[in-house]
Amino acid sequence: MSCSKIFLDLPELTYEIIKYFQNDYSTLYSCIFVNRLWCRLAIPLLWENPFSIRTGNYEFIEIYLYNNLNNDYIAKLNEYKTINNSLLSTNTLFNYPSFLKYLSAYKLYSSVDKWFDYSIRNSKFEIKTYVSEENFKRLVYMSLFKIFIESEVNLHTLEIKALSIYDRASLNEILELILQNQNFIHNIGNLKLYIRVYKDNTIFNNHVLQMIHLHQNLKKILLYENYFSLYQSLLLSKDYNCSNTLNTITFYYIDFGEIINLDEIFEQLNVLESVHIVYCFSLDNSFIQQINNLTKPFKLKSLIIGELPQIESLQQLLLKSGDYLENFGGNGIYYDFHDI
Repeated sequence: MSCSKIFLDLPELTYEIIKYFQNDYSTLYSCIFVNRLWCRLAIPLLWENPFSIRTGNYEFIEIYLYNNLNNDYIAKLNEYKTINNSLLSTNTLFNYPSFLKYLSAYKLYSSVDKWFDYSIRNSKFEIKTYVSEENFKRLVYMSLFKIFIESEVNLHTLEIKALSIYDRASLNEILELILQNQNFIHNIGNLKLYIRVYKDNTIFNNHVLQMIHLHQNLKKILLYENYFSLYQSLLLSKDYNCSNTLNTITFYYIDFGEIINLDEIFEQLNVLESVHIVYCFSLDNSFIQQINNLTKPFKLKSLIIGELPQIESLQQLLLKSGDYLENFGGNGIYYDFHDI
């Protein structure tokens, strides 16, 4: 029996082979031209995380837009631009949004930005003189999220990053849209939040907490700067179920001098596997005492120091973390918390 006959008769075997090329996009692209079976098996792998593929071609955004939006929404997009090379809807063989598994709100916005530059550079369209480019890109960004929500995609991972006022402004509408479609939240396997909360913006902060509450499966969270108290209700309340889901917590530029219940928080996080302390302050005796009060292992994986604590405090912290510590350093160390 020939190899080609085996592959045709055993599609499960073919799929297992093609899965080995999951991150080799050029090979996957070649696979779609072998035959119909290989195409049907390779396409979902190519489209499960398209916003993370580094390429100079962002035409996949047009495939999403012009094959999944209704005519009213397409007309609204066309109000912003003069079409040179017409971006007309084409018949597609696959429901591409249904293959999406990994979505980063930041990478989505970045891809829209690059797609816009690519389209302008290649004269695919021109923005009308009275139209704001940012408003047009924002409309495309919102349109893509609308497509994914209405397609009822089952995301493996949704990552939301908002560390600046600009990020917060663009994401507030996205959070509102997500909260209006609770099935989308429930279909997310892993929710990753890298969010800087603000005391003066309760609407945005409440949107974040509502999303966590509805998701009920938060696994990773990054706490940024001195607004830790806003997260205490999240970490201490059993209503959010974090005690049985949260396995990674990162403290980023946190002043521990303002926190008195760290031991209480850590004690009820039942599945916590990884703690990261990055450029934090007040790693003093009070902080060490709270850590020493823990009856559970303190699984400190990263310790990047901005200010040098007392030697005795540092020694006790290192002793408490035991063999868990993997990343240790001081000022000048680049730390990409997205790799956590």
